[in-house]
Amino acid sequence: MTEIPALGIDSARAALQLRQTTALALTESHYATIAQQDAQIGAFLTLSKERALAQADRMDRLVAQGDPLPPLAGVPVGIKDVMVTRGVRTTAGSKILNTFIPPYDCTAVARLEEAGAIVLGKLNCDEFAMGSSNENSAFRPVHNPCDLSRVPGGSSGGSAAAVAAGMAVATLGSDTGGSIRQPASFCGVVGLKPTYGRVSRYGLIAFASSLDHIGPFARSVKDAASVLHVIAGRDPMDSTSSDVPVPDYVAALEKDVRGLKLGVAKEYFGEGLDPEVRHGVESAIDKLKGLGCEIVRVSLPHTAYAIPAYYVIATAEASANLERYDGVRYTLRAQGAKSLTEMYRRSRDEGFGAEVKRRIMLGTYVLSAGYYDAYYLKAQKVRTLLARDFEKAFQQVDAILTPTSPTAAFKLGEKSADPLAMYLADIYTVTANLAGIPGISIPCGETSGKLPIGLQILGKHFDECTILRVARAFEQAVG
Repeated sequence: MTEIPALGIDSARAALQLRQTTALALTESHYATIAQQDAQIGAFLTLSKERALAQADRMDRLVAQGDPLPPLAGVPVGIKDVMVTRGVRTTAGSKILNTFIPPYDCTAVARLEEAGAIVLGKLNCDEFAMGSSNENSAFRPVHNPCDLSRVPGGSSGGSAAAVAAGMAVATLGSDTGGSIRQPASFCGVVGLKPTYGRVSRYGLIAFASSLDHIGPFARSVKDAASVLHVIAGRDPMDSTSSDVPVPDYVAALEKDVRGLKLGVAKEYFGEGLDPEVRHGVESAIDKLKGLGCEIVRVSLPHTAYAIPAYYVIATAEASANLERYDGVRYTLRAQGAKSLTEMYRRSRDEGFGAEVKRRIMLGTYVLSAGYYDAYYLKAQKVRTLLARDFEKAFQQVDAILTPTSPTAAFKLGEKSADPLAMYLADIYTVTANLAGIPGISIPCGETSGKLPIGLQILGKHFDECTILRVARAFEQAVG
């Protein structure tokens, strides 16, 4: 049999076609890897073995009959536990949804399975995707496979860790302020946040509806492009999904990057950037220059206001979205309450964790009478200024290069007592969510302590092809 954990999408599919392995063997091998490693890492919250084995059987029957195989045939994947899965527990990392079994599938998950992928299970995350370290999960923290004493990043820490540890070939995560790109950087894998509206959010448990994105993690840029091609496109179930045609992302990878203009913004290389991270990113920029790209200095002058604007808008939308968790329908219900009001209060108090409560209170405050104009309305104006910064920059360049995170992965517990320090870990990623532009994080080196460093590539709206081309050219150049 082929060595399974080393396989990517193309090699897994080819191994099936050549009958070197079976979808059942691929699935069982990955479950064996999960059994060996996940007790230490904590990436999975729920395994969906019955569903996975049924899908593997379908793929093996296609092979036996000589039928054409779909693009992700037999590829074992994991799903962040904020995407609903029919008949499989979905918790959003929260006690309040501990026993929730959805009756339908998230569109992105359904499209993966239609393409032949095998869903191994649901992946750990910060509660309701609120966090930058995956320490806010109600069940257990996730440990970084590169160094078990460190965080994997958040909120999609389980998704990044599962790929880094070989427990899945690819995974889906969600990104509201950096929750795909930052964990990808910390775990040394590829993480892609598409343009807002490129991938349907139907079935994604909402944190902040105007900022939430679904995207893939993989060990290579080509695998990330393959997954994006499957999940992208208009969905009538999501009114915010765009009808912009989906190009062939994999074919676009082969185009030469020579002559592309790549922007470097001074605002992303200032105070707070770790010297080793700076060196790794600047070396990557030099490498791309050596590949024939033109490096252009650009300015994004309102970047300094991104974090405060983001945490006003995101918490306001979270406050509105989390009102539905009231203990009445599908959530935890406190026992022994003597009135409806007491039942609401106690259910939410017992079901929500500290970070979720903090953000609900912040969001409710900025939306309250007398403060709406001073905070929420002003934050939306700042958001417009940030979007205009990118529009002006993209008149000069084809893509923008930045660090993904100001530091490499930090120690578990290092920032837990200081929420503001944790929020600042997203300083280079929240801008893309506020502007709705696509971004990808790729590994670009290591610190002296062998911790991964991530290079972030930001692109124009619906121009994932260009950032994938640049990422692929760098990946091939460094091997």
